[in-house]
Amino acid sequence: MRVSLMAVALGAATLFGSAAFAQGDVIAERRAGLKRMGEHMEAMKAVADRSGDVRPLAPTIDEMIAWYRSMPDRFPPGSDKGDTRALPTVWSERPGFETANTNMVNQLQGLRTVAASGDAAAFTSTFGQTGPTCGGCHRNYRARGR
Repeated sequence: MRVSLMAVALGAATLFGSAAFAQGDVIAERRAGLKRMGEHMEAMKAVADRSGDVRPLAPTIDEMIAWYRSMPDRFPPGSDKGDTRALPTVWSERPGFETANTNMVNQLQGLRTVAASGDAAAFTSTFGQTGPTCGGCHRNYRARGR
């Protein structure tokens, strides 16, 4: 009987240890993804600033749209602990968080349409609205600094 209690305790410790590890993975994955999204924004800004050819940006924007569509799932319950800048409002005000994310997806879809058209001036104008859309999420759901 002692052996089976020890086996149960060891199994529980392994299970809970795995859950903490998985949460650490989701935090690292979302941080890496958000960093990549920021890098994409910087690259697009460089093209917009020089009025370059915006058509090659369409696949990058497609990647961003796909990533943002999956973003709410990257904030599962319990992933608020660890190396994260996510504020508790991500979980306590979930509908607002998801709306902010949907706004970003919609903004990117518009940006993608303009990029595919090749209209650099329209791209620059639409891109100028994309940063504030990002900020709409950051203001309420992301801690500053660190």
